[in-house]
Amino acid sequence: MKIIILGAGQVGASVAENLVSEANDITLVDTNADQLASLRERLEIRTVCGNAASPSVLRDAGADDADLLIAVTQSDQTNLCACRVAKALFNLPTRIARLRSTDYVDHPELLNDENFAVDFSICPEQIVTDYIKRLIAFPEALQVLEFADGVVSLIGVRAFEGGPLVGHPLKALRFHLPNVEVRIAAIYRNGEPIIPEGDTVIVPGDEVFCLAASVHIRQVMRELRRTDRPMRRVMIAGGGNIGLRLARSIERDYHVKLLEVDKRRAETLATQLSNALVLSGDTTDEKLLENEGIDEMDLFVALTNDEEDNIMSASLAKRMGARRTLALINRKSYVDLVQGGPIDIAISPAHTSIGSLLAHVRRGDVVAVHSLRRGAAEALEIIAHGSPKDSKVVGRRIEEIALPKGATIGAIVREEKRADGKLLRRVVIIPHHDTLVEREDHVIVFCTHKNLVRKVEKLFQVGFTFL
Repeated sequence: MKIIILGAGQVGASVAENLVSEANDITLVDTNADQLASLRERLEIRTVCGNAASPSVLRDAGADDADLLIAVTQSDQTNLCACRVAKALFNLPTRIARLRSTDYVDHPELLNDENFAVDFSICPEQIVTDYIKRLIAFPEALQVLEFADGVVSLIGVRAFEGGPLVGHPLKALRFHLPNVEVRIAAIYRNGEPIIPEGDTVIVPGDEVFCLAASVHIRQVMRELRRTDRPMRRVMIAGGGNIGLRLARSIERDYHVKLLEVDKRRAETLATQLSNALVLSGDTTDEKLLENEGIDEMDLFVALTNDEEDNIMSASLAKRMGARRTLALINRKSYVDLVQGGPIDIAISPAHTSIGSLLAHVRRGDVVAVHSLRRGAAEALEIIAHGSPKDSKVVGRRIEEIALPKGATIGAIVREEKRADGKLLRRVVIIPHHDTLVEREDHVIVFCTHKNLVRKVEKLFQVGFTFL
């Protein structure tokens, strides 16, 4: 696939890194020549320096015969204009735009072909906000991801000494939870993936990914580690786009304090929030944190635009008594370095939001893509199309499907419909070796390495006889 990516920031660079490894033809456009040169040395991509919304720059980038445009610059206006130009002048088939302002999203008619011609829009800030909200709801988890409109959840937890299943083989899980269907999709031990089998024993420190119906996920988590008490008090460091979105979305359910170093910004935030307490001050100020009761906080969330400040403030908050800390960190090397120490969870905004983009890029009918372990692994929700004659999946038992090693079918969501075609309910099936995949099933596949994704997509593609 020939893809043009506009914007070489964290999101654009992360998308390019993910897609270039899958034999796509990538061209990256940005005004920063040094940033482009650095990425060109690291990745096998073509770069064009210039204004992303300029017709001549888009032509130089190959818009005449490109398959997909991904506009993820920092400017909503540039992204929208680029999509309009790509449609009007080059009839580029698919156009995706990053939109940070809710004004455009609240008026979807502005994005249709007659106006800005945006096929799909994403807001990384909102995606990260929703992700953090799920972590607040499940304080024991490292990752919380949803599939099939929230019917199925994938939870990543670190196994602790004393968990009922820790020190026992996985096959004992059905005795601990006789009425709950669950699949251990993957285990990472010392950073290396282990394919789960019945005799696999979970040891303390293992990073365990579990798939189950969302209504059962808390029961499953209790088998792997101690249940933390619910979150009540949350302190947010940084009142930028994500900090404001998070505070606004949780202030009715939690006691929220928001710290913002810029006094004018703090005053603005105070007018936009109803229940949260907004304070002006340095997030790394030990005296300020002490005065505001950091030792009573269930969660400290560092969301400033400075990742060094986020690391420092979250580490300081943990040392001063905060029960759990979370930091927003852009550089992957930093994420791997700090998570699990004084910082309980480190989030990369690019890796957290990239799944929404990848779902529109993946081949076949991929509904959802989630990046796991900071981009090292992926989980996909794919609709099984076709018939036993033209599909390698439909009409076959799980044991008959030629999945590449490292890929696991963790769950199937099957829609039951009434006679008139209306949806009656969604049934979650945790498959066994003899489970039959039916047409239109939503299949959740876990890939321990992202280089397996292309093979899985190809497996689900339907032959030419499918109409």
